[in-house]
Amino acid sequence: MNEHETGPAAEQDGARQHTGGTDTRGSARRDDGAQVETGKDMAGVPEAGIPELVIISGMSGAGRSTAAKCLEDLGWFVVDNLPPALITTMVELGARSQGNVARIAVVVDVRGRRFFDNLRESLADLDGRGVTRRTVFLESSDDALVRRFESVRRPHPLQGDGRIVDGIAAERELLRELRGDADLVIDTSSLNVHELRAKMDAQFAGEEEPELRATVMSFGFKYGLPVDADLVVDMRFLPNPHWVPELRPYTGLNEEVASYIFNQPGAKEFLDRYAEMLRLIAAGYRREGKRYVTIAVGCTGGKHRSVAMSEKLAARLVAEGVETVVVHRDMGRE
Repeated sequence: MNEHETGPAAEQDGARQHTGGTDTRGSARRDDGAQVETGKDMAGVPEAGIPELVIISGMSGAGRSTAAKCLEDLGWFVVDNLPPALITTMVELGARSQGNVARIAVVVDVRGRRFFDNLRESLADLDGRGVTRRTVFLESSDDALVRRFESVRRPHPLQGDGRIVDGIAAERELLRELRGDADLVIDTSSLNVHELRAKMDAQFAGEEEPELRATVMSFGFKYGLPVDADLVVDMRFLPNPHWVPELRPYTGLNEEVASYIFNQPGAKEFLDRYAEMLRLIAAGYRREGKRYVTIAVGCTGGKHRSVAMSEKLAARLVAEGVETVVVHRDMGRE
């Protein structure tokens, strides 16, 4: 894992960074027939209504937050740093959601022996309830972890008055049993964030290609660029319908306005070529694990040209299988 791409800050500050080899140890666990009392909140819930559960744990600085973000992007309901004793409660709430929460991922930060005991009890309880669950353990070498903590100048959460290596050793010993029982162990020592996401995708995305979601946003340059734009295009090379008196009151959603715009030299050619470029970009984003893209389409006031072009670009993206939302940020501001 490259130091400039990763670091313990991803674990402690919520940044999505960090990430080796993959060791698959078994499959999802189910009820083995043991007689365990079923809590009243799960009683009568069909097996199909009980959410699938993934427990994400591992060494501090090894990439738990990145793994969690990846599952969130795949449509999982993710809860970060949930006390182990509340995992069963979370599953019960999901079971009562009438299918709205079908997959839950919980990031567990085991900082003490009592937390570990609570986790073990919760997992045994879930097994008795027939909950399909997997445990993902993020591992990394001592050298890699030390470099990551030193690069952000933060202490290890368990080092106390000692050194970083002391905290790592204490945590590794505390998590030894959990690592041994994990269904999936990912060593992130030499991985970057994209490689970790690829490993998570391989385990949890199924056979389908990672989904890409796009927002196509029209805007007016006189109101400023959208701060969240990944791509920006400028429609001011086309004549402005604002200067056509009979079109001025309308927006780019109007059929006559759109017809006027796309009958201008270069308009249809731009749409075809830019849509083709977006096809290439979308394929690259999927390969790199990027699942969200905002395409900002601008004109002077965000009323005519950018609106009409945004609608056409969005239709092209939908035709390519990209889930697309259209936002007209500045329409109506005049």
